[in-house]
Amino acid sequence: MRSSKRALSILDQCLTMAHIKQVESHLAVSGTLFDPHAAAKIIAFCTRDDLGHAYQLFRFMPHRTTYIWNVMIRAFMERNESTRAISLYSDMVRNGFLPDNYTFSFVLRACSDLSYFSFGLVLHSHALRLGWESYDFVQNGLIHLYVTCDYINAARKLFDMSVYKDVVTWTALINGYVKSGQIVIARKLFDEMPEKNVVSWSAMINGYVQLGLFREALELFAHMQTAGFSANHAGIVGALTACAFVGALDQGRWIHSYVNRKRMRLDTVLGTALVDMYTKCGCVETARAVFDEMPNRDVFAFTSLISGLANNGESANAISLFARMKNEGIVPNEVTFVCVLSACSRVGMVDEGLRIFRSMKNSFGIQPGVQHYGCLVDLLGRAGMLEEAKKVVREMPIEPDSYVLGALLNACRVHGDIELGKEMVERLTGQRLDHSGVHVLLSNMYASENQWDDVTLLRKGMEEKRVRKVPGCSLIEVNGEVFEFVAGDKSHVLTQEIMLLAFAIGKHLKFFWFDCDDD
Repeated sequence: MRSSKRALSILDQCLTMAHIKQVESHLAVSGTLFDPHAAAKIIAFCTRDDLGHAYQLFRFMPHRTTYIWNVMIRAFMERNESTRAISLYSDMVRNGFLPDNYTFSFVLRACSDLSYFSFGLVLHSHALRLGWESYDFVQNGLIHLYVTCDYINAARKLFDMSVYKDVVTWTALINGYVKSGQIVIARKLFDEMPEKNVVSWSAMINGYVQLGLFREALELFAHMQTAGFSANHAGIVGALTACAFVGALDQGRWIHSYVNRKRMRLDTVLGTALVDMYTKCGCVETARAVFDEMPNRDVFAFTSLISGLANNGESANAISLFARMKNEGIVPNEVTFVCVLSACSRVGMVDEGLRIFRSMKNSFGIQPGVQHYGCLVDLLGRAGMLEEAKKVVREMPIEPDSYVLGALLNACRVHGDIELGKEMVERLTGQRLDHSGVHVLLSNMYASENQWDDVTLLRKGMEEKRVRKVPGCSLIEVNGEVFEFVAGDKSHVLTQEIMLLAFAIGKHLKFFWFDCDDD
């Protein structure tokens, strides 16, 4: 008996599974293994390192407690075995055990992971009947479940009925409105929050990023700093994504230095975000340095740099990096193949591109999608192999979209094949994809061949169909602030000064050009 008590006393000092199994054997010999206190400690320890062993102990326990059921349910939920967690909850209820607020919080998270809305309703009714609905863990779990399953109105009703709302409650509902695209309501809720934390700030920043509102995301990121909050991993990744899309290099560099100052671990997500930001801002060497600095590189990191190299005129290096990726045992995904096929197209490596395209299915079991066929058509078209490109479009197993037909149309423009170009425009029009770019491209093809009557007819047809060219836009970063200029837009407060300066620069360039001619 004394040795059993001693064994129980050293359970808290166990550091490895070997230690715990020694104590377990001793308790089994003494007959006290299934003492609820001892069993709970052993099972809780085993769930961290050997979930299967923990579950076997749990199954053979003659006497269980709600606490031990909770330990097992939580362990399955945290190991992404949500189905087993829900099944265990059902067994718990069938065996006559009453769930508590912790049980509901774990099972509701499992339901959210699986989007099991119908079972979530069952859990909600159980929580109501047993009086646990108003507890914060349960309330937040229910709101998160309704949000995850796209029942935002139900989540809002529950939120409005709640007496006690903590920062998790507010953040869960804000996330719900962002998933449903209601960013204005999400921001209104965010501004009304009585207390914010770094998680709520990051949720709102990433909400803007998800909806393509990158300038707003960066503005909110700056406000977070002003409010005295240190950015967390999620907020930094969101801000870097925004910097990448608007070309805010200065802000991106500041965030990178912040990461270094805080000695944040350069994991695959953060590292990839930095690589993506630097390549989109044209800083390929810095992107490559970040990539080489990463302790672990996954398919997303490789794909990001391959794409960045290809988009910055280093397609040959992109193809070399693809080979290195395979040598390191990293399996490419669908996006990787789009990037590397695009790189092959840009440098005219037809044979290599065809080999890579064939390897998708033969070596990696990836069925080519419409974008991959678009890249293949572009590869052949740029090389002047229009008949081969047309054959790919005709024989591809899926319906060609605007990406594929547009690639062939562009090849027709480059190589002056107007008849094939007209055929592609007709197919695009038949698919209701006759946007302004298609017509402008064909119009330019006619103009290059001096077929001005056809140009006039096409432009007249555009006017009749009310097809308008989408105005172009450009972004520029000045002193850390990003400005957007849309063609024809004169709403900027400094428009007059900008136009005067542009006029002066143009005049100066003309003078410089004539001066050079005289020399």
